[in-house]
Amino acid sequence: MDTESAYQACIEWLFERFPSYQHLGSSAYKPGLDRVEQLLDLLEIDKLQIPCIHIAGTNGKGSTAAYCASLLQEKGLKVGLFTSPHIFDFSERIRVNGKPIPAKEVIFFCKQYQSLLKSVDASFFELTFAMALQYFELQKCDYLVIETGMGGRLDATNILLPKVSIITNIGLDHQEFLGNSLAAIAQEKAGIIKSNTPVVFGEKSSSIGAIFEKQSNALNAPLTFADDFQLALELDILKGYQINNFKAAMAALDMIGFKFSLSEQTDALENLKDHTGFFGRLETWQDSPKIIIDVSHNAAGIQASIPLIKQACSGQLFIIYGASKDKDSKEICCLFPKEATLAACVFSNPRSKSRSDWKNLGIETIFDDLASAISTIEQKMKVDDLLWITGSFFLLSDLPSQKKIF
Repeated sequence: MDTESAYQACIEWLFERFPSYQHLGSSAYKPGLDRVEQLLDLLEIDKLQIPCIHIAGTNGKGSTAAYCASLLQEKGLKVGLFTSPHIFDFSERIRVNGKPIPAKEVIFFCKQYQSLLKSVDASFFELTFAMALQYFELQKCDYLVIETGMGGRLDATNILLPKVSIITNIGLDHQEFLGNSLAAIAQEKAGIIKSNTPVVFGEKSSSIGAIFEKQSNALNAPLTFADDFQLALELDILKGYQINNFKAAMAALDMIGFKFSLSEQTDALENLKDHTGFFGRLETWQDSPKIIIDVSHNAAGIQASIPLIKQACSGQLFIIYGASKDKDSKEICCLFPKEATLAACVFSNPRSKSRSDWKNLGIETIFDDLASAISTIEQKMKVDDLLWITGSFFLLSDLPSQKKIF
């Protein structure tokens, strides 16, 4: 069997043997740290060997992680980056200086699990995290940037003792696991704060901020707010909520002794895609007609994106929105500008809302696949119009292959 075939077989085995949240939803979620501790012990991985940055939050984790990784690379460091979910290929989750984990390393880890580690009933996320740490150790990375899954306190990544922690923001998402209020979710996310370890919170809020201040004080963990970080740099990429994500990254790195010149900051942003594979955050995917792709998948994310979309659109706004079955899309649809032309789209991932789900929400225009949705809407667009494709990561996974830019 050639390497590509063996790799695809391993990926299929991973998803079949260890159903992921990406494919299955809530039934794949296994909170707790015991299993990942067992995995790392069997793999003889010293989780304290490599300094790392640990990032939690409702929105902006991926962006903030990418900024941290790119900035560190401008210092000449070899950086391991662990994020989720992937958009096009599993290997995107595990990168070293922007390059995805090679197929042969994925194959090696899967065979290793099948022969040595199968006594541990791990989750898909736990296996992927262990695979990442093993690969980063093999690559002799200088620094790791680690994004949590959905949680904090019981997230598999919380076995780490980072140099600095970042909590980007708190919003209502994954309430079935994290709590039904902002305060309850904040308590879960605050679980990544470690004793005597600095922490950055991305947004100042009197109620939520007090929760983090209480936790950081109890653990003697120096706390700073990204809002308070003075940023001298202004580039087109830093608009809206991305400004605060970049501030959070800069503040965290500043707290552990990294200082960046304006040129280093500029280079980190200009090289962001090469350094990290950054993709799908209010990104111009096509110029004529203009199409912007986005992974805002909850109410807070949509609300943050709308002002920037309005600013970019001088004509008619068209929206293609896709969501998983467990999302409250009625609330989100009410947030879209009333003057926009809204269409829903079913995506190929089994967690997609169905055509009947969208009909029940009162959506009149429904597409069965993203390619036909784009093609149909493009034919209606004029030169000043804008198409905003937003919602689930899984929707972007269905972007027409000939136009993939990742």
